[in-house]
Amino acid sequence: MYGFLGLSSLTPFGLLLAAALWASPALAEPGYRVEALAEGLEHPWALVWLNEDRILISERAGRLRVFEHGALRPDPVADVPASFVRAQGGLQDLVLHPDHAENGWIYLSLAHGDAAANATRVVRGRLDGNRWIDNEVIFTAAPTKATAVHYGARMAFMNDGTLLVSVGDGFDLREQAQRLDSHIGSIVRITDSGQVPPDNPFIDRPDALPEIYSYGHRNVQGLVVDPATGLVWSHEHGPRGGDELNLIRPGRNYGWPVATHGIDYSGARITPYTSRPGMEDPLIDWTPSIAPAGMSQYRGELFPDWHGDLLVASLAERSLRRVRIDGEQALGDEIIPLGLDRRLRDVQIGPDGALYLLTDEANGALLRVTPEI
Repeated sequence: MYGFLGLSSLTPFGLLLAAALWASPALAEPGYRVEALAEGLEHPWALVWLNEDRILISERAGRLRVFEHGALRPDPVADVPASFVRAQGGLQDLVLHPDHAENGWIYLSLAHGDAAANATRVVRGRLDGNRWIDNEVIFTAAPTKATAVHYGARMAFMNDGTLLVSVGDGFDLREQAQRLDSHIGSIVRITDSGQVPPDNPFIDRPDALPEIYSYGHRNVQGLVVDPATGLVWSHEHGPRGGDELNLIRPGRNYGWPVATHGIDYSGARITPYTSRPGMEDPLIDWTPSIAPAGMSQYRGELFPDWHGDLLVASLAERSLRRVRIDGEQALGDEIIPLGLDRRLRDVQIGPDGALYLLTDEANGALLRVTPEI
């Protein structure tokens, strides 16, 4: 169903409708209602709830924006740390400290540096009104690279309070994803202040960077920790084909570029192998590529049949997918028929149990999805 919602239909948190619904009714199946809450966002990348009335949104163009009391504030957050804004670089993911209500820490990933030398960086800070304060750099990937793509940059807190951060392969540096002396093509694990946890898998190896938690990744763009089980789920972009959903375990090698279902953009074969001993096979392989972006695990009441399942936003396929999860198994996935036909960068679950999506466009939008009544 598409149209405007009146105030009586809104969540208890006071989110007001900001625009008409976009998708074509001819493309959608019954069962879902999509609202455009805000538009005018420049390539929004991530969103996080500061409380039940305020959403913080990152724009790849280098800004943080606040959506509060049903409207997007026209003035960006002041004093946000500078980022390298080019191609896929800029401001990227957002997560809150597990004790955010007490300490106020917000974690922000970004591209740092310049065209000749740039890297994935994580900072943390606090908001004072509409101003970023107390900025601290807690991690910068090494080595730097001279490409403005494949930053990874997704983050997730583990149940023990440590932070996972994905670092992409920089596109031209894919062989480094198999090296332990480089953060390129890895998922790293650090403490909330940026230190190395003493139980990281390679901490006692002199030939390895101690922050590395897993490696052999191409460009991890989805990262979720299940609070009920502690399981870590990730997905990553392949080249032409070979997008993957993985269950992440410490110290494991996830194969890139030695084993992949994808081929190079030129059509050339990257490797003859789709699987190799000592390397983890994906639970799901998306070939052709869907270009998976944000990911969340559903815990809410509006869609009770989805409890514990993963929701995956996609860029190339312009879809939202539901991956059915049973323990450590992915039982399959399906497209949720929203009929949007827009590049979707992120999907998060709101306090009201609704889905909140960001569209990856120069005039991007914040969308809300609920069951059709």
